[in-house]
Amino acid sequence: MLDPTILIFLSSGLFLGWSLGANDAANVFGTAVGSRMVRFTTATLICGAFVVLGAFVSGTGAAQTLGKLGAVNALGGSFMAALAAGLTVFWMTKFGLPVSTSQAIIGSIIGWNLFSDSYTDISSLLKILSTWIICPLLAAVIAAFLYSATKLFVRKIGTGLIRMDGYTRLALILAGAFGAYSLGANNIANVMGVFVPVAPFPDIQFGQGFSISSAQQLFLVGGVAIAVGVFTYSRRVMMTVGSELMTLTPLAAWVAVMSHSIVLFLFASERLEQLLANLSLPTIPLVPVSSSQAVVGAVLGIGMLQGGREIQWPRVYEIVKGWVVTPLISCLICFVGLYFLQNVFQQTVHRESKYLLSASVLEKFQKEGIDAAGLSELSDSVFHSSAEVVRAIKEKVTLTSKQGLKVVEFSFQKSLVITPEKISSMDKKGLSRSQLVALKKLQGQTYNFPWQLGDALAVTSTEWEVRGGGLKNKLHDRKIKRKLAYLYRIFQRRER
Repeated sequence: MLDPTILIFLSSGLFLGWSLGANDAANVFGTAVGSRMVRFTTATLICGAFVVLGAFVSGTGAAQTLGKLGAVNALGGSFMAALAAGLTVFWMTKFGLPVSTSQAIIGSIIGWNLFSDSYTDISSLLKILSTWIICPLLAAVIAAFLYSATKLFVRKIGTGLIRMDGYTRLALILAGAFGAYSLGANNIANVMGVFVPVAPFPDIQFGQGFSISSAQQLFLVGGVAIAVGVFTYSRRVMMTVGSELMTLTPLAAWVAVMSHSIVLFLFASERLEQLLANLSLPTIPLVPVSSSQAVVGAVLGIGMLQGGREIQWPRVYEIVKGWVVTPLISCLICFVGLYFLQNVFQQTVHRESKYLLSASVLEKFQKEGIDAAGLSELSDSVFHSSAEVVRAIKEKVTLTSKQGLKVVEFSFQKSLVITPEKISSMDKKGLSRSQLVALKKLQGQTYNFPWQLGDALAVTSTEWEVRGGGLKNKLHDRKIKRKLAYLYRIFQRRER
């Protein structure tokens, strides 16, 4: 039976999902509705259905980067992070501004990191910040290219106006469905990403061939919340995007939706990343990007191609100002809210963790390229936050941002015990026969640090090795790390 308090804490994630649906549905169907090519009711039904499908089927990719930025480790903290982001988006929606849910949840996570004294990975943060610039620019370029190519194509085929009107309406509906799927796949990380580290649902097994993981259940529930937001509160922002930035022809509306959808898909598709890596081409980072920035960038790309005279620049300025203010407001609300939740309502907003610099950990640092020679004074020291251990080491040696992440990963103390009972009850889907055999060989072993189990498995079977280096190895390593994260959760020794 699910603890009722879990549902209370998850309510903020559902509220954030509702706010995202109310705000970001405009980015999918706003141009179609604003140009009066698709009815609002039709738009909401299609958008709601496909956003749930995208969240459930393809939502895992972008959620990984949020976890690197800050892994909220208590339901109370996840509740407040989602609530702060949801309130920020809701207020902006009331003003009719298509703000970035991505920016809101990033602000909340930074707020939690500051309150809990958790380490913020600067490289992950910079990767996300770079997409806030790349996303609208990329959408503008794609939109300008698509608009030019589509106009040329329409001129070549010479279709009559009535028939062309019907084709355009169908194209807008198909593009909107694709856009809704991409929105669910990419932005569900914003809605439920902060709950993944503390995922409260047990995995559901259907026979031997199919199971629904805890994270997938979260994404499904979050997708439904987004759909409800689309149905109930998205009309006003749809009209802002659809008609107030500039007047769009039906053809331009289709181009804007397609450009937005392509950009979201590029930043969410693990299969596309795999394909590019196999072709030895640069991969696109899997991060939750702003659908608002994508569609506004697309509209501006079309407008600039036409000379920029029809663009309502004061309205653009208001929207951009909202993008700048959003993460700051969300961060502040989250920080203050965490203080009240912890000190007034006596709720756990972050769980104290132990970070131990044992001899084995210092040896691991040295193997991973971290200069441990100057850390002898810190041997056997215990720290109670990830930022604290990183600060202590930085006083002795120089650390890059990625090395800071490794310090946190390797010094984090969590006792694991490998028992036959847990092996028999775990979900074995995704494990090869060799990987499972290697795991069974470690029955009865205990480990004080999660990475020790990973190293032991790699020694037992090469299929558990984290290779490092190169695009193809990066994708292989990501799959291995996901499997290891599952094992760390399954075999964690419960404190009595």
